[in-house]
Amino acid sequence: MSAELLTSTLVTMLVTVDPPGLAPIFLALTVGMTQLERRAVAVRACVIATLILSVSALMGDWLLRQLGIGLPAFRIAGGLFLFWVAFEMVFERRTERKAQTVETAITIDHIRSIAAFPLAIPLMAGPGAITAAILSAGRSDGNLLLLAGIIAVICVVALACLAVFLAAERLERFLGTTGRILMGRLLGVILAALAIQFVIDGVKAAAA
Repeated sequence: MSAELLTSTLVTMLVTVDPPGLAPIFLALTVGMTQLERRAVAVRACVIATLILSVSALMGDWLLRQLGIGLPAFRIAGGLFLFWVAFEMVFERRTERKAQTVETAITIDHIRSIAAFPLAIPLMAGPGAITAAILSAGRSDGNLLLLAGIIAVICVVALACLAVFLAAERLERFLGTTGRILMGRLLGVILAALAIQFVIDGVKAAAA
């Protein structure tokens, strides 16, 4: 169960955060910056996103209980939400919305808070990733080792984002527009399957 949970968490987080898809967005946000400035923005954004997702994983279940929301209900709702994210990925709607977010951020504040918004929030630690973190932590049943493993997975995903940011120019040239679209759609199909599994688990838990 532990290996299955951590593997499922890793795949879900990688798909929802989508590090390769963030490469062109990172380049657009940091245009005109030096390599040192880009590195600073990348590191800060990854640290902020890691903290947000870790807190969501650790405190999400407690917050749900305070609101009177059962985990099965959140699994069903979260699964449906992730399925919607997957639908947008397959039909390229998510990419368009991210591009609009980038344009707004550049207009309002290009450098001062770029790492926090929109890079860390909502592009990295967005609703989909936060939902995935809470759902994965909920499946750990309070097992501290599994929770630690989930936090480690979040750190791995953040490091993957950092690696993509630092190699953004090379990755963009390697994948190209067609490669990026194909990868996004493939990951969307995988996320759709994981989302349906969350819904099934929620229905089973509610019926038990």
